[in-house]
Amino acid sequence: MYFDTHAHYDFEQFDKDRDELLGQLLPAAGVSQILNVGTTVAGSAASIALANKYDYIHATVGVHPHYASKIKDGDIQRLADMTLDPKVLAIGEIGLDYHYDYSPRDVQQARFKEQLQLALKLQLPLIIHCREAEEDMYEILKKSRAGELVGGVLHCFAGNVVSAQKFLNLGWHIGIGGVVTYKNAHSLREVVAVTPHDRLLIETDCPYLTSEPYRRQRNDSSNLKHNVEKIAQIRDIAHSDAAQMSTQNAKKLFRL
Repeated sequence: MYFDTHAHYDFEQFDKDRDELLGQLLPAAGVSQILNVGTTVAGSAASIALANKYDYIHATVGVHPHYASKIKDGDIQRLADMTLDPKVLAIGEIGLDYHYDYSPRDVQQARFKEQLQLALKLQLPLIIHCREAEEDMYEILKKSRAGELVGGVLHCFAGNVVSAQKFLNLGWHIGIGGVVTYKNAHSLREVVAVTPHDRLLIETDCPYLTSEPYRRQRNDSSNLKHNVEKIAQIRDIAHSDAAQMSTQNAKKLFRL
């Protein structure tokens, strides 16, 4: 059924009911696969622990651009060591965030490139965070050729059709989250309409970016059905076909 390609169930927002959600409620809601995404070294370890507790959960390892300035000597090697666990499918969430600038931009770029090279060395796909940094992101990804060499996804894509096409031409997938259900998300719906069928992925980014009609509440993977329904409407296909398309794309990208 549904493959959530970007979730953060290790976050504190799920401390009270994590086991109930992951053990019973989400499988009952048709969620067949979840990729729990690391954002720090400790968070990456927590993602792996979750993945080893639940058969249908997988993990990624990486340091989010918000925490780029907190990376210490040896942390990149620690991430590399974590990838030896068979439940680790990708490097991420890594990238650039010029909206908040919690880490200086030059540091973000340096740490992003280090982790990008790690993915290329290990031949693992990537999960990319890009916010208000499309020009620098495009140049880094183009030079690295990572899209064609290992592949990956621009998660919670926030650009327009023109920028989407640039990244698609480099071999990247487009991750569609709950924002597609928002009333003013016209540009994103245009992106969904033109993206090739084999490049679309669905995600929640939970606990954030909850789909309508539950916007501003805590998000979880059971809300994927709302994202898929909107994608199906935009592309004029059946809900089941949209779900199957995104699941097949995810399995192929993450080599399941």
